[in-house]
Amino acid sequence: MADVQSMANAIRFLAIDSILAAGEGHQGVPLGMAEIAATLYARHLKVDPADPLWPDRDRVVLSNGHGSMLLYALLHLSGYEKVSLDALKTFRQLGSVCAGHPEIEQDAGIELTTGLLGQGICSAVGMAVAEARLAAEFDGLVDHRTWAFVGDGCLQEGMGQEALSLAGHLELGKLAFLWDDNQITDDGATDLAISEDVAARFQAAHWHVQSVDGHDIEQIDAAIKAAKADPRPSMIACRTRIARGIPRLEGQRGGHSTPLIPQDRIDAQEALNWRHASFSVPEGVYRDWRASFAVAKEERAAWVERLAQHPDRPEFERRMGSDLPTSLQYIFSDIAAKAGRENTPRGTIHSSGDVCDALAAPMPEGLVLCADLEAPTNHKRSRSAFNAENSAGSYVHCGVREHLMGAMANGIAAHGGLRPIAVTYLAFSDYERASMRMAALMGLPVIHVFSHDSIGAGSNGPTHQPVEILASFRAMPGMTLFRPADAIETAECWQIALERRDGPSMLALSRQDAAPVRTGARENPCRHGAYVLHEADGQRDVTLISTGTEVALITEAANRLGQDGIKAAVVSMPSWDLFAEASTDYQKSVLGEAPRIAVEAAVGFGWERWLRPEDTFIGMTGFGASAQSEALYQHFGLTVDTVIKAVRAKI
Repeated sequence: MADVQSMANAIRFLAIDSILAAGEGHQGVPLGMAEIAATLYARHLKVDPADPLWPDRDRVVLSNGHGSMLLYALLHLSGYEKVSLDALKTFRQLGSVCAGHPEIEQDAGIELTTGLLGQGICSAVGMAVAEARLAAEFDGLVDHRTWAFVGDGCLQEGMGQEALSLAGHLELGKLAFLWDDNQITDDGATDLAISEDVAARFQAAHWHVQSVDGHDIEQIDAAIKAAKADPRPSMIACRTRIARGIPRLEGQRGGHSTPLIPQDRIDAQEALNWRHASFSVPEGVYRDWRASFAVAKEERAAWVERLAQHPDRPEFERRMGSDLPTSLQYIFSDIAAKAGRENTPRGTIHSSGDVCDALAAPMPEGLVLCADLEAPTNHKRSRSAFNAENSAGSYVHCGVREHLMGAMANGIAAHGGLRPIAVTYLAFSDYERASMRMAALMGLPVIHVFSHDSIGAGSNGPTHQPVEILASFRAMPGMTLFRPADAIETAECWQIALERRDGPSMLALSRQDAAPVRTGARENPCRHGAYVLHEADGQRDVTLISTGTEVALITEAANRLGQDGIKAAVVSMPSWDLFAEASTDYQKSVLGEAPRIAVEAAVGFGWERWLRPEDTFIGMTGFGASAQSEALYQHFGLTVDTVIKAVRAKI
């Protein structure tokens, strides 16, 4: 039988050696959670390190990601090829797979980036949702668990409460949190800032809760067995001592990340009876680690045979390969053609709902998450709800939990097999910003759909009018932002977002009616980010540029200017990000050499990218106000008359 205590001590000393080599690191977690992690891996985890991307593997999320050496030591000892002993020796160095915090690299066993506390456990909820949904669709191919190592910081963050609340409500029985209950945070003892009964919070949210000695292997083992047998999500509170094994730091505030010194290793060797050199693990311990996955390897071999004979194999492989249905291009052609025929003003959020509903049947991997806004965002329609009674549903009622929703979407995308679509108001995007940044950093194909994109949100007032938010997300690397002008552009932007596999997209959509600016389909000009919607008759006198509902405004202005003999070209720019990727020649052909006037119901920050010093921006210079959208556009000077006046001043 495997010597789990020696397996745990191997984690400790690989962590100590790597941190000493790097000159910095967080030793508290790997030293304190060594027995917890070793027990999980030795006796319960369903993975095959020889096939890190096996779709039916258990997912392990290190939510307390500062303790990254716990994960790297686990992966090395388990036999993940990319996390070699040499890789451990490069901990925290440029280009190393062993970064300061784990960065997603699934073929190395690193499932998710979890740098900000709380992100990991919320993403783990998303992974558990993905497992449940796919298990309902693919009988016999999906049956695995999600495990999250959790620290006090993860549970103190507000999104942590959102995670445990929704996971309990959804009865995600294959989700388990292993809590490093060491009563220490970076500032000192946890009672500096918290006095509630944390376990009771989980019990109130309908979790299965157990408390164990986090250094007692048999207690941990029994608790994990009980967790696996219970239909509720499980939380195991593991009472531990931070930096266990280093007498100078054990149980102390400094155990979190105080720099280690060589004497600490000597003292730990004496305390733990470890007689091996730096970066040296006895062959017998290695054998115990590698033998731990023998059963899982057999399960994987049996799974491969089931997949080969499964009637849904082609669809399963398409989904796990992130390939879109071949019918999608025809579906989008039909959507655009229908929008062109109807030719009626309507909010682009409702046009987006049309697209989402049209995709429900032909694209079953779509999973819509919405933060308590089913009616105003209108993206549920024919979809059934995912809940404890119906895990085959494709619409998750997230409640008023935007922080959780954004991170859940990341977990769903990282899990594979589903395309998450998160829906709320643009003003609430700041609640999701950290998760959206993580999606951009990881290159996850999450789609964020936002309504109420401007002062056009109307009499709800300036709290709901996100005048500055477009600029802030345009500044985020890896995020592709779309602000379509009408129903046809909305469909075209949706198609581009779905085709994108290497990063997140967001659609900023209007509550108020958007007058149609396109009545006929083209070869999706939105792919270029900007295009000439209406060219001037002859040499341009001025180029009018806009996004969203303001494109209709500049179109009307161009028509009126044309009546007076002024030749105005109209440019729709639904995506700055895509336009920035276009060739210089294409950009010049769209923007032209004539004076440029840009119009957007948002602040002008960033527009200097497309406007020269002598050009003009018409938009917001402060927050909005409470009134109907038409009155607000008039009040803030976002009118046809304002545009015409600006053009005349230019020419």
